[in-house]
Amino acid sequence: MSRVRIVGGTWRSRQLEVAHASGLRPTPDRVRETLFNWLGQDLDGLSCLDLFAGSGILGFEAASRGASTVVLVERDPHALDALHKAAKTLQAAQVEIVRGDAVRFLQTTHRTFDVIFLDPPYRQGWIERVEPLLHRVLQPGGWLYLESETPVTHMGGFELHRQGKAGQVHFHLLRGRQE
Repeated sequence: MSRVRIVGGTWRSRQLEVAHASGLRPTPDRVRETLFNWLGQDLDGLSCLDLFAGSGILGFEAASRGASTVVLVERDPHALDALHKAAKTLQAAQVEIVRGDAVRFLQTTHRTFDVIFLDPPYRQGWIERVEPLLHRVLQPGGWLYLESETPVTHMGGFELHRQGKAGQVHFHLLRGRQE
């Protein structure tokens, strides 16, 4: 098993185990630092959804910075085991782990979120599948963080706020519609 380090907040420098799961690639430290600089380091009271949780590092970073609720959605059993272990180790009461498919979760949940982290496995069409469902669960004016293998210039109804590239990773912060 490899490890990933939380880069900020209450759990700064804590290391989490990363399961060996197909397509799992934790967001690099430098990219997470940039993302949370963009979002602001203080996420007090915000609700966050890590839709393709994998290592859960984006969700745990948000919880470390004060998010009141963080939902991690993951379907791989090895990744789920590692997520449960990390949540227990950190005593992360605000973190809820949901075993399941991202599309199904978006179709069935009645919850809404202030921030959605979207870092799906590459080259499997996940972004196109979840895109039409995201507005249903994102609060008006909420943030969508997206990692992909190619730059994203537009996503229906979302405004591109910031973007960057680190190695092969293209990362984007988009804002949902204000209502």
